[in-house]
Amino acid sequence: MALAAKLQLRQSQSLVMTPQLMQSIRLLQLTHVELERFIDEEIERNPLLERAESQDDAVGDQAQKSETAPDRDSDGDWFEDETEWSAEAISQKLDSSLENLFPDDPGIHERLGPDLTAQWKSAAGGGMASSEGFDVGDMAAAVVTLREHVGEQIALASLNPGDRLIAGELADGLDEAGYLRADLGEIAARLGADNATVARVLGVCQTFEPPGLFARDLAECLSLQLAGRDRLDPAMKALVANLELLARRDFQTLKRICGVDEEDLLDMLAEIRALDPRPGLAFSGGASDAIVADVEVRAANDGSWAVELNADTLPRVLVDNVYFARVSSHAKGQAEKDFLAECLQNANWLTRSLDQRAKTILKVSSEIVRQQDAFLVHGVRHLKPLNLRTVADAIGMHESTVSRVTANKYMLTPRGVFELRYFFTASIASAEGGEAHSSEAVRDRIKQMIEEEKPADVLSDDAIVDMLKESGIDIARRTVAKYREGMNIASSVQRRREKRALANAGR
Repeated sequence: MALAAKLQLRQSQSLVMTPQLMQSIRLLQLTHVELERFIDEEIERNPLLERAESQDDAVGDQAQKSETAPDRDSDGDWFEDETEWSAEAISQKLDSSLENLFPDDPGIHERLGPDLTAQWKSAAGGGMASSEGFDVGDMAAAVVTLREHVGEQIALASLNPGDRLIAGELADGLDEAGYLRADLGEIAARLGADNATVARVLGVCQTFEPPGLFARDLAECLSLQLAGRDRLDPAMKALVANLELLARRDFQTLKRICGVDEEDLLDMLAEIRALDPRPGLAFSGGASDAIVADVEVRAANDGSWAVELNADTLPRVLVDNVYFARVSSHAKGQAEKDFLAECLQNANWLTRSLDQRAKTILKVSSEIVRQQDAFLVHGVRHLKPLNLRTVADAIGMHESTVSRVTANKYMLTPRGVFELRYFFTASIASAEGGEAHSSEAVRDRIKQMIEEEKPADVLSDDAIVDMLKESGIDIARRTVAKYREGMNIASSVQRRREKRALANAGR
């Protein structure tokens, strides 16, 4: 058979992952904070994008304008002929204001102090001359960071210039909890100092307040605090050196190693609990960020559930078509026109992708609420087994899309705030052949059983298995142990030992 080259036309379909499509998929799994950061970056590089002003922001701006331009008729005493007021007149006005604000506290001036009162008057007087009001928060002390707190103590310590430089390097190696994460050998090599000198300076730094700073592990942190309290005796040193036994609640071994009886060991444990394992967090500068729910669920009047997106987590982005029309008409070359056209295309794509993201989150969340109606009504014991495929099939989406949507998203329900992934739990078969049980519901039942057990009748894993089977839950012993360990619950032997020790201590 002869071979010959020839041309053939063939039609086929294929999915091409364009950069915009990949970015759209990525938007689904971004958290609220990550999405806001991404949008800020897009607005910075795309002149046709801008944030839409919400109604609340508009009202706030109007109120601010009203504050900075007050009505003379509303309070003529304060604003009439204000340009002719002297410092004495302003001071008298503020004195009378203090008395009006605190009629039951005639000593308000003395309590505030002359310096603070003078600052208030000075700031308020400047506010009369300008259109800006005075913010009392401006006088609040700035939050002192851990590095600043340690730096002040380094400056006051009895250290020569070389030692002070080493101390500064050690301070730079502190993490937010106050632990030293830097290697002493590396610091010595970098600064040209010997290891003994660095160790000596570290010893000085470990005397700083609060006790426990510059520790290299938990045991050293606790030892520094105990030494500051003059409680680091040989028995306590042995206890701190064997924290792994304490974590396992092996009190019998601890008593033998420390050479103390049960009563002394309990007193030592009470001292350990009173210590701060992370002394540096006192200078963290603020509380942790609160979780912001992406979806809100509330009971509707007809007995169903109303599922809504949280307006605070929805980014408001607009395409400035007016600006595009004005600028494009003055474009001088093809390169500028191509750039503007690309910006317009990207801006339109982003707004469509954000809209599609919101609709997808709402669609997935609504299906989760429909599937877990019993949980919302009765609690965790009625949480149904659920997987991603079940939700994906119900709403006509791919399983990977549901997986991306449920990652790092939270739902506010009448029973609290839960991550969307919380509602997807494994299935545990029923002992009686009935409806399967959710693994999360079984965990909750195991936890309640252990909390209700008595010191004289501590439940073993086998006993928990038997009790669960009696209630219709078919579960293996190793699964009970895995769930128990996942909830940080000790074994029956360790719980029995601890409960007996506590019972004897209470006598």
